[in-house]
Amino acid sequence: MKFRSLFLFVFPLFLITFSTESCSRGWLRTKIKERFQKKMEEKPAPIASSDLTKKIDVPGDYTFTFSHGDIPRYYKVHVPKSYSENKPVPLLLVFHGGGGDMEIQSNEEYYHQISKSEENGHISIFPNGYSKYKSGKIATWNAGHCCADARDKKIDDVGFVKEILNHATKQLQIDKSKVYATGMSNGAMMSYRLACEITDQLSGITAVAGTDNTVTCNPTKPISVLHIHAKDDDKVLFYGGSGDSFKDKSLVTDFVSVPKSISQWVKFNECNQTPKRVLEADGVTCDEYSECKAGVKVKLCVTESGGHSWPGGKKPSLFFGGSSPSKAIKANDMMWEFFTGK
Repeated sequence: MKFRSLFLFVFPLFLITFSTESCSRGWLRTKIKERFQKKMEEKPAPIASSDLTKKIDVPGDYTFTFSHGDIPRYYKVHVPKSYSENKPVPLLLVFHGGGGDMEIQSNEEYYHQISKSEENGHISIFPNGYSKYKSGKIATWNAGHCCADARDKKIDDVGFVKEILNHATKQLQIDKSKVYATGMSNGAMMSYRLACEITDQLSGITAVAGTDNTVTCNPTKPISVLHIHAKDDDKVLFYGGSGDSFKDKSLVTDFVSVPKSISQWVKFNECNQTPKRVLEADGVTCDEYSECKAGVKVKLCVTESGGHSWPGGKKPSLFFGGSSPSKAIKANDMMWEFFTGK
């Protein structure tokens, strides 16, 4: 009887304490979210030039802006020191992941795109996705079934990229036969969408940690595709679906699997459906599909570890947790070897 009395006294106190703690956590989360929103809203718009007619004849970094769909859009351009107006050079479009922006993707510490541009002599362009903030932060791409505001608001990101290419080919000496796209996560998905919809303007794409989640895909010609993915990716799951690390799955989609994405592009390019193992090393394998139409190739490189990341790079820890990127390969080296056939 004494135990029952004690229980009837203590248990309500436990419920009150638990309820109070739950409310406190909820209140704290709300406050943190409000503070974050306020901080984002206070950040200024990128300093950018709207003069898209002036020729770029000096190597360096440039940021441009123009209105597309009544929305201010931004992109960064890196022109390597070796650039000369007398010689057309390759161009690489580099798309950031969902929640990122052009500053993160062009940050040398994370993705090593600038040093690769200098080493290789190509121009790199870093478009900024759609953001509800004037700063362009926390941006996403409308890659079809994903992701977030860009998808939900049906942002014309394909049209935006076409305009960038239109301006870039007038401002710079671009080799139009060597225009490529790459991206991380949602940016990889955007690269797949471009391969579907502006195929004539691209020579190849490299998708890292993001699968083909387009709504429709009708490429007008064969195009080379390299896909790099970690077996233990905890966000865009290798065998399909979205990982539990997404707090709000309505912002993403039930991601297409890596095998299905590859199979689709092998079919589009009319390749031999039996791949050849071209790399087998500690922590990574690469399979290549050849005998494709027009001499293109489809290649899949799978790392055993690395999670949702850019192999050979470094995760922007502010936004992404989880495993460290795989060191078994460097995505940048693998990409340019694939593009150039070396």
